[in-house]
Amino acid sequence: MTDWFSKHRPLLDKALDACARRYSWSGWPESPSTKIHGEEKPAAGQAAFEAMLQADFPLTQPGEVARVGEEVSPYTGEPLGVRYPRPDPAPLFAAIAAARPQWGATTPEQRVGVCLEILQRCGEQLFANAHATMHTSGQSYVMAFAGSGANALDRGLEALAYAHKAMADVPATARWERSFGGDGAACLDKQYRLLPRGVSVVICCATFPLWNTYPALCASLATGNPVILKPHPAATLPVAMVARVCREVLAEAGFDPNLVTLAADTREAPIALQLVEHPDTAIVDFTGSPRFGAYLEQNCPGKQVYTETAGCNSVVLESTDDLAATARAIAQSLCQASAQMCTSVQNIHLPADGVRVAGKKVPVAQVQAAICEAVDGWLAEPRRAATLCGTLFDDAVLDNVQRYRELAGERLLRDSAPLAYAEFPAARTASPLIIAATEADRDLYRQEVFGPVSFIVANHSAQGCLDDATSNARECGAITSHVYSTDEAFIDAAVEAYHAAGASVAVNLHGMPINFAAAYSDFHVTGLNPAGNACLADLAFVTARFRIVQSKRMAA
Repeated sequence: MTDWFSKHRPLLDKALDACARRYSWSGWPESPSTKIHGEEKPAAGQAAFEAMLQADFPLTQPGEVARVGEEVSPYTGEPLGVRYPRPDPAPLFAAIAAARPQWGATTPEQRVGVCLEILQRCGEQLFANAHATMHTSGQSYVMAFAGSGANALDRGLEALAYAHKAMADVPATARWERSFGGDGAACLDKQYRLLPRGVSVVICCATFPLWNTYPALCASLATGNPVILKPHPAATLPVAMVARVCREVLAEAGFDPNLVTLAADTREAPIALQLVEHPDTAIVDFTGSPRFGAYLEQNCPGKQVYTETAGCNSVVLESTDDLAATARAIAQSLCQASAQMCTSVQNIHLPADGVRVAGKKVPVAQVQAAICEAVDGWLAEPRRAATLCGTLFDDAVLDNVQRYRELAGERLLRDSAPLAYAEFPAARTASPLIIAATEADRDLYRQEVFGPVSFIVANHSAQGCLDDATSNARECGAITSHVYSTDEAFIDAAVEAYHAAGASVAVNLHGMPINFAAAYSDFHVTGLNPAGNACLADLAFVTARFRIVQSKRMAA
């Protein structure tokens, strides 16, 4: 077997150092620019993607009962025509059971080395993955390359680094000596073994298919657990590409490739619950809707469940020295990926008596107008708008926009409209819909509204803004929260209030995408509010995926 652990040790050590010191670093290029990669790699990636269309995906697995595939590009409106193996769970789990003993008995270093090689080879298909993600999840090409490519790989490496650290902290052997007074002394040799929990089912995200796939895959596989990847039926191809790499690497290393399998299904005949409820399943990872996430948290006794869902991400705008810059920062979040990110801002809270700008009160109407104008500014240049917004994942998102347009009535501040993409005239798009609200409208904004719909909420005071936003985080969930203020006392109070609500908070961010969550530095999701019970990534994300057994005997 190739010593992949030694080969990739510098990459692992760098990730461990970045996790320890929390600085900015990426193991993969975040830009698809030909100035960095040349002309050949992007062209080869596109050709590789196109070669997979209208064909059976090259994956042979046990228990296949049919080929399924219902992906339709949100850019072209045309089916991709890729067909994937739909398994019968019984023979699939039987094959996995046969593969488990060898993998569980191998050393942690060998398993980590295999995972490192998997990540490296997935990094070699960044361009093909960008096209696959773009034409399934609806992200723009640039976002697909970075957010579902390099950034997702970094999250996978981050989880792998924590898995390595957790396992390395447990010694294989120890000598233990103690005197027991008149009964004499004891000298024991102790041995410790790390045992995997069982099969790990990863239910992958629809709009960012690899965001939780890589971390969950690496955390479970490195700690000895076989992994079943269950993609969303509308975004299967990026996950299938990862499954194929995993199986190739495992086979090359001398292991049973059935340690990683793909379980494709359809919307009308879902398979997730069959996988989750199987007695061999011990670990479940899920990123997606709060409803199904809550179901899994409450209905999987005896299984380790990790969820990342969504909530009411908020901005409290109390005061600012530069309204235009603040509005621009907020507006970018409303536009980015058409607000289909778990970090997208939804609720923008303003004091009803106005916002202090450079020491002077500015009426709410003027602040509302500034945010709407900033959105228009981001969308003014069609090419930039396409890169920033991408498309809507499916028709349900478009229906959501229409529903809230009707609910808004006279409170509509900015209407939504299609975006014109010259390269893709059939693209499913919608610009941000912005609605004025007050605390009387809490039923509208106290839940995740998936897609480009946001609310500018006029609360009775600055403290009222903070109380509303933090109670929503505590009771409904929040993954990202923002405060803009020039008052240090208010900032301190806001940080304390958000933290008390189990939410992280950013203060006065400008000049960067405020949606961005940095691997190795940002702890993504706290696990302390309803937006999810797991963090990407920390030691808690990996330590319960294995347990420790020991033996001890009198020393010779």
